[in-house]
Amino acid sequence: MKGALLEKRPTWLQLPSRERLRDWRRTPPRWRDLPLLDRWLLQELLGPLLFGIAAFTAVSLSVGAVFELVRRVAESGLPVLAAVKVLLLRLPSFLVLSFPMATLMATLLAYSRLSGSSELTALRSVGVSTRRMVLPAMALALVMSLLTFVFNDAIVPRANLEATNSLERALGKAIATEQSDNALYSRFTDVKLPNGDTSKWLTHIFHARQFRKGVMLDVTLLDFSRHGYRQMLTALTGEWNEEQGMWEFNKGRITNIDIASGTTTSASFDRYLYPFTRDPIEVAQLPTDASTMTVGQALTAERLLLEANNTKEARRLRVRIQEKFAFPAICLVFGLIGSSLGVRPNSRTSRSQGFGISVLLIFGYYLMSFIFSSLGITGTLMPFMAAWLPVFIGLAGGLWLLRQASR
Repeated sequence: MKGALLEKRPTWLQLPSRERLRDWRRTPPRWRDLPLLDRWLLQELLGPLLFGIAAFTAVSLSVGAVFELVRRVAESGLPVLAAVKVLLLRLPSFLVLSFPMATLMATLLAYSRLSGSSELTALRSVGVSTRRMVLPAMALALVMSLLTFVFNDAIVPRANLEATNSLERALGKAIATEQSDNALYSRFTDVKLPNGDTSKWLTHIFHARQFRKGVMLDVTLLDFSRHGYRQMLTALTGEWNEEQGMWEFNKGRITNIDIASGTTTSASFDRYLYPFTRDPIEVAQLPTDASTMTVGQALTAERLLLEANNTKEARRLRVRIQEKFAFPAICLVFGLIGSSLGVRPNSRTSRSQGFGISVLLIFGYYLMSFIFSSLGITGTLMPFMAAWLPVFIGLAGGLWLLRQASR
């Protein structure tokens, strides 16, 4: 009776679409639910991928960090434990660089080996197209792109900043995370000219010698906002008063200058509340290097630079923001190029050859990216095109190679 009931039970494919969706939610797809072809090709790709990540990370980490830290240990007395900590904190930045390179090497080696052993020829004989063969490689490249973006935006900036702070503290130059010297902020306002045009005029210059844990030290504020008058405020300290929504300056002096009459008035104060934006705090807190910024911090820095009328630096930062999105897409480019080269009939590539080909392709791609990035910073190209043109060119080249391999 039980067997008869089981036979009458509908299969998963016979269930209505809503019931199938509920069943899928209860039991999400597992590794064995993937087609056998995809599982087989992904298993062939994972080994070279891990080898490539380890190889490229070891080489780049040795050249970019290990030698410098060893020199610091020998010459500057850097403690070994501190050097190891800095090395571990810098590891994510080198992992991010190795992800695209390892993707290229993995796809090239895996498909070359399968092509050399005629296994891809056997697949073609049963009707499997070349595009279908490279589909698992593209899926893996997409996963590596997402992983690269997460590392590059959420992990690398914080790790790089902490590595710099740890190194400075170990060398006797202790700094805090909220600290900078010579914090400078310029504020511009749109002013309507008599002829009807609009121009940006400088209204304020805010300068602090030091910024320590939310407090500005040795502050100078120049106010040009009132026509015919100049005001200069100097204070020993200044900090943002959240309740009042104004700056609170302590132990300073205000000097007012009437340009027309040349008269000057001056007054000292122990505590003075000044209505001004809190943007100088944000400027002082932002990292100076785009590589230590998240996308959110970079967007904030771009806005502040535009408000300060620093169009050149704002354009440079806009290019870097676009590159934060374009860089992970390199995994897709390299995955397509590597699989297209490896899937060619009778393609045979050893690990050493694959490593050499990967290095050449990577060097050419990064050289092209550097050229386009420079053109974007100088204003010759739009920031979006400067960051994404190498990706588009790489994808076009990969599609052409895939088409050639499909013939």
